[in-house]
Amino acid sequence: MPRAAFRARPLLQQILLALVAAVLLGLVIAEGADTRFVPTAVATAFTGTLSLYALVVRRELLPRWALFAAGASGVLSVVSANLAHRPEHTSGCVELCALLALVARTVRHVRPLRATGLFVVLAFAVGLEPLRLAKIDSEQLSIAESVLVLCLFSAVLAGLCLWLYDRLRARERRSIREAQRLEYARELHDFVAHHVTAIVAQTRAVRFATAQGREQDPADLDRMLEGIENAASQSLSSMRGMVSVLRGTADAPAGATAGSYDGGLPDVASVLERAVGELAAAAPPSVQVEVDPELTGRRLPPALVDVAYSVVREGLTNARRHARGATRVTVAAGPGTQAPYGLELSVADDGETGSGGGSGSGVGIGLGDAGSKAAPGGFGLTGLAERIEGAGGRLGAGPCEGGGWRLTAELPPPRAAELRSSRRAL
Repeated sequence: MPRAAFRARPLLQQILLALVAAVLLGLVIAEGADTRFVPTAVATAFTGTLSLYALVVRRELLPRWALFAAGASGVLSVVSANLAHRPEHTSGCVELCALLALVARTVRHVRPLRATGLFVVLAFAVGLEPLRLAKIDSEQLSIAESVLVLCLFSAVLAGLCLWLYDRLRARERRSIREAQRLEYARELHDFVAHHVTAIVAQTRAVRFATAQGREQDPADLDRMLEGIENAASQSLSSMRGMVSVLRGTADAPAGATAGSYDGGLPDVASVLERAVGELAAAAPPSVQVEVDPELTGRRLPPALVDVAYSVVREGLTNARRHARGATRVTVAAGPGTQAPYGLELSVADDGETGSGGGSGSGVGIGLGDAGSKAAPGGFGLTGLAERIEGAGGRLGAGPCEGGGWRLTAELPPPRAAELRSSRRAL
């Protein structure tokens, strides 16, 4: 084991590893002393220690040290077979176990072609060990070799299992990183896009008022600039929260979750009112909330709170960016039509058809299919569709009958959404 890796372990683990190493070295010395001949005792202790050391070297040094250990062990076995002083009780069990473990580690970490060559050398070293014993006849040798063949097969199988386990873990890590990357992309869009949109909308309002050539009322100009300042401050705060998550100094991005409401799980009306209150004040058009009486007292689990907040955020952001001439945006909630006890959320504007908030962002999104007329570089609807599908719902967008644009989200019953969220977390 590399020194840096050993020092990085907790003190208790360091003590335990040191004790294990001391015990193994003591056994190696005792097995060498069993030969009752100083040269072979020293050689046995050396080859045993070398085999143990090869087990803990860095991965890139493994082939070299495994070859050294196998070669030294094989030479000792051949020499010992021709000596009068040979061990009577053990051929070097610690060394034998270390060589078998080296077979497994070689199969696990070394490339197949090189691993095949090393396996042949290690197998010969393992097969020659019984020759060190003083009293062993041909029948006993045959039995010993058969057992060693089974041990070699088991070591190879163990190495292959560990190799497969490593590959599965690597694939799982890649999958987790990809999911995190997509989640961070959605969060960055959600946290920043609507604030930046508010800045752009109010800046355009200031420029429009200035372009009219009329003298601007200082109070109105100050109000507009204050709105820009507030939106910029909120954008910086959101970015700072997201960066804190990426740097590992925060548990979660700043957002609306059930945990941020006092008194337990929030109801539909309070979620929508809070979302609209935070997102609609920064820039026109005006926003009104409509909740079906059937939903009175309906509580939302954390998964649906986040999704509902995202729907409102994306709908208001798109209305500000794309809805030309819009004077009103309606955020509505009603019973779902696809599943009993489901929930349907919609964000509709009265802007010009073909340019609204979505007006121009898609012709209908079912199960996450992004529209063909999305604004260049826009990923809001794509990320929202992924988020809604992850909760078991579906997203749709299209023009309203009387003009304007509507973004609709069909959400599953609360219990189904909680179960789906739990499965994704696992």
